[in-house]
Formats: sequence, structure tokens, C-alpha cells
Amino acid sequence: DRGRDVQLFSFPDYSTVIGGEIGCALRGERPYGPDAMQLLYVANRYERKREMVDAKTTGTILLCDRYLSSSVAYGEAQGLDAAWLVEIQRYLPQPDVTILLDMSPDESARRKRASRDKYERDLALLARVRDSYLRQAASGWVRIDADRDRDAVAAEVFAAVADRA
Repeated sequence: DRGRDVQLFSFPDYSTVIGGEIGCALRGERPYGPDAMQLLYVANRYERKREMVDAKTTGTILLCDRYLSSSVAYGEAQGLDAAWLVEIQRYLPQPDVTILLDMSPDESARRKRASRDKYERDLALLARVRDSYLRQAASGWVRIDADRDRDAVAAEVFAAVADRA
């Protein structure tokens, strides 16, 4: 609406070689442990790094769905060191703002009943992931209650981003 170019990056990006491997693991076809999974997730972001840097250089706003903090949250929830997960991602473009769409694991399960991957089916894991996200969000993120109506959430996201664009 303000004449700015915006490009969406959604991770994992299943269209890449590494993203395809992540998809296999999430379907239970590969027995990777939490550390190997996080390395794959991070490598998947590095696969798109050049494209992200180029877009950002031209003034394009990057909108990333599940980015750096996702590895910290899921890795930490599975016993990995948060500092290590931050460190291995330090050469990726860093966010100017991070928005947490906060939702209880029960609500998440209610909204997405089909095609849930192995992480999405584990409500205890999702509770630990949420705890990590909330801990990370205390560093200055925008936290939005996503248990509400989609339009209300979207309006609040737009307002949070518009203030910074």
C-alpha cells in the first residue's frame, strides 16, 4: 500500500535440495536427531542467503515466515544450546523486527487438524517451543495474540510493520 517492494521467504523452503531433505525428515523418512535437523534448517536459509541479500540491497522488504528464531525455539525445546543456534546463523541477514504470532499449542492443533508434521503433532514439544519464543520475545519483539480472529491479527501485524517501514 505504501509503494514498497516486499518479498516473502518461507522456511523451510521445500523447493531446494536441502529443503527436500527436511521434508523427508518431517515425514519420518529420515532419522535425524535435533542437531542435524537444526543444521539442515539453517543450511536451508543459507541456500537463499544470496537472494535475500540482493533483495535487501535494492530496498525490498523481506518478510520471512519462520526464520532465525525458529531454529532457536525448536532446537532449545529439544535440548540444544541456544547460543550455538544463534552463532551458526550470524552470517544470515538479521531481522529488523521480529513478530511473534503467539498461540497456544492446543489452539494450533485445533486450527490445523490435517497434514501435521511430527513436530506439529507433539503438543508437549510445542509448549516448550512456545516458552522459548516467549523468552526470546522479551528482547524487544512485537508479540501479537494470534488466538484471535485472522483479520484482527492481520491488522495488528500490518500496524506493527507500518510503524517501522
